Amino acid sequence: MARAPKSPYPCLALMTILCLSSSLCIAQMDLLTLEYYKETCPNVLEIVRAEMECAVLANPRNAASILRLHFHDCFVQGCDGSVLLDDTYTLKGEKEAKANVNSLTGFELVDRIKNKLESECPGVVSCADLLTIAARDAVILVGGPYWDVPLGRKDSKTASLELANTYIPTPDESLLSLSSKFVSQGLSVTDMVALVGGHTIGMARCVNFRDRVYGGFQETSEGGPISESRLAHLKEVCPAEGGDDNTSPMDYVTPSLFDNSFYHSLIEGEGLLNSDQEMHSSLLGIETKPLVRKYAEDMVAFFKQFSDSMVKMGNITNAEGGEVRKNCHFLNI
Repeated sequence: MARAPKSPYPCLALMTILCLSSSLCIAQMDLLTLEYYKETCPNVLEIVRAEMECAVLANPRNAASILRLHFHDCFVQGCDGSVLLDDTYTLKGEKEAKANVNSLTGFELVDRIKNKLESECPGVVSCADLLTIAARDAVILVGGPYWDVPLGRKDSKTASLELANTYIPTPDESLLSLSSKFVSQGLSVTDMVALVGGHTIGMARCVNFRDRVYGGFQETSEGGPISESRLAHLKEVCPAEGGDDNTSPMDYVTPSLFDNSFYHSLIEGEGLLNSDQEMHSSLLGIETKPLVRKYAEDMVAFFKQFSDSMVKMGNITNAEGGEVRKNCHFLNI
């Protein structure tokens, strides 16, 4: 197994200004910095790391939960903690969006980390930064690569259910639709193929892969004994009717390890989600298919691109600014 770049943890490019809309742009270098909390909360990385270590040790699925929260946050208004906001009388949050409802977990873990940070550095560390750091640590703790996390994000004072339903990728996406959603965030096709590799530690609900299991799976898979056995198992997990909340790993070989076996399943035509399999099987996959094969063959290349693309995605900020929430669920009073 390829070794990730050396992490400073004992346990374990220049940014381009690219405005996507009046309220969303890639952060400038002087906005996010590696030493943002050097004076105000010097132990922030250690605090987040310690909580994530305990959480992932208790349940490795916590790593995927936090990584997914970070993805879904960044695709709406930038990485601004909007995904964490609860509905109130005056604010409609994003948790009921099609891609979020009954899917996102990890909110209690975010709360635990936030409570620790508030005890150490009251009113200093934003929920958006907390989530970005925790996502990096989540990947490391299950065998993935290390990368430095620029900090200094603010928590938004708004959320958008409409934008969540518009921009967050869904399991049934076509390749064209999926690509357009990444491009709308200033992310390239290369970023997309690498970032979707995060599904190597993800789980999917039956309701999100039923159509593929009873439809396209046999068309893309090799149809040998292994594929047939895999399909039979998926049908047991996900019957034609009922069992919507039953789950299956998107990487069924090493579901708790961050590696490149997810891409091997796509090459074999056995991707669990249509949106994933499209990257290798679609006739439009002129750019994506070679990347899938590259990352399947070279885990070091996958780790390097995943790290770079995570930094790039993490640098999408809400240009309207915001605040540092005391409670990640609600705006400050």
